[in-house]
Amino acid sequence: MASSLTPPGVPMELHVINREKLLKYIRQHLIQLSRPLHGFVLLQGGDEQNRYCTDHTELFRQESYFAYLFGVKEPGFYGAIDIATGRSFLFAPRLPAEYAVWLGEIKPSSHFQEMYKVSMVCYTDEIVSTLHHCFKGSGSPLLYLLHGLNTDSDRFSKPAEFEGIEEFETDLTILHPILTECRVTKSNMELALIQFANDISSEAHVEVMRKINAGMKEYQLESVFLHHTYMYGGCRHCSYTCICATGENSAVLHYGHAASPNDRTLNDGDMTLFDMGAEYHFYGSDITCSFPVNGKFTNDQSLIYNAVLRAHDTVIAAMKPGINWVDMHKLAEKTILESLKTGNILVGDVDEMMVERVGAVFMPHGLGHLLGIDTHDPGGYPKGIERPKEPGLKSLRTARNLQEGMVITVEPGCYFINALFVPAMEHAKTSKFFNSKVIARFKDFGGVRIESDLVVTADGCKNMTNVPREISEIEAVMAGESWPVKKTSPSLK
Repeated sequence: MASSLTPPGVPMELHVINREKLLKYIRQHLIQLSRPLHGFVLLQGGDEQNRYCTDHTELFRQESYFAYLFGVKEPGFYGAIDIATGRSFLFAPRLPAEYAVWLGEIKPSSHFQEMYKVSMVCYTDEIVSTLHHCFKGSGSPLLYLLHGLNTDSDRFSKPAEFEGIEEFETDLTILHPILTECRVTKSNMELALIQFANDISSEAHVEVMRKINAGMKEYQLESVFLHHTYMYGGCRHCSYTCICATGENSAVLHYGHAASPNDRTLNDGDMTLFDMGAEYHFYGSDITCSFPVNGKFTNDQSLIYNAVLRAHDTVIAAMKPGINWVDMHKLAEKTILESLKTGNILVGDVDEMMVERVGAVFMPHGLGHLLGIDTHDPGGYPKGIERPKEPGLKSLRTARNLQEGMVITVEPGCYFINALFVPAMEHAKTSKFFNSKVIARFKDFGGVRIESDLVVTADGCKNMTNVPREISEIEAVMAGESWPVKKTSPSLK
């Protein structure tokens, strides 16, 4: 299937706006601290990496904070912002003459200045002299460097390093929380890129639905997705490693890694769980579709799928600014438990199940996460917001209240994971809830996840993802119907 989409142009004003946003909030913070509005924000961009000891250079993707502020796609750059004047600087690597032979034209400074809409471009060996010359305060110039914890990875961002940094004063505490908070809410230009990433990824998911057949390998469906998003969307990067899980593999939450490389053969009647999202100009998407290989849901598949879909839709209907994300997770859990009780998989009081955290047996991951330049965008746990400790809830990547302009995934799931079920069915407080005879039917079922990307609006939210969700829609598309499904007008006879 060809595409109706065309990759949009990317206005570099997007990154000008991002720099202005940071400048506004860092100035406000310094005023509150009664500190002078002097110094420079300084970030180091990413460097190319070779594969171990070889001369094979891995495909470069820019460091995310640097991409947010400057939009630079090339490696080896530094960037600075003068807090006093608002002027922006890029420092490019001074390339050897051989570069022109092997890698192409060596661009002049004026090229980068015009392309990235900055005030000045110099070379990286001129950082010290340039910033000292531009500094109008007394004493040594102060550099605000990026250093702070990513609460998803538990790893720290790397502050800039360069020869001559000892000639500056440095601050490692102020920049990271402010810049991270800037990334939490998106501008209209950022939303447009995330929307395109969603549009092309949604198309690709539909293409996977159309191409799937028993006997194929999981990686062939991954290939269909990657081809469509690159061929028609210009998306050279994925937001994350594709999860193309079928059968019992769909209960492996982060399937698709090197030890499980999407290589199972699809069987007729398997459920699939395809979690794949393209990235366009750094901004990503994160979409999961679940459906049977043969395009026809069985009663058991319908039961689990509709339980998850009901949770997905119930959460979206409740989302608006001020709503707490932990409450949304609990709403999804309770909705799934109610459906499983209706299906006779569970018995007993649902509220009591919630107290005993039975929902975490079926959905051990969090309901969703912030999305932007990173799949798991930072800012989920700013100072003052504590991570919950209970099973399931402790996996939440944020416990914040929703804000207008946030982009967040809604991805409830229901999985049959033996490592969780066996202990729960043997535990004194939870064993009474499980109908063991019915659950035995689902031993090799795998799991279902339904994931969409939502932007929080002034009075609710908007779903940026456009794929078949209702069982009737999925079955129609897999049988060859168009998407969106054309609705027949009522007869006037």
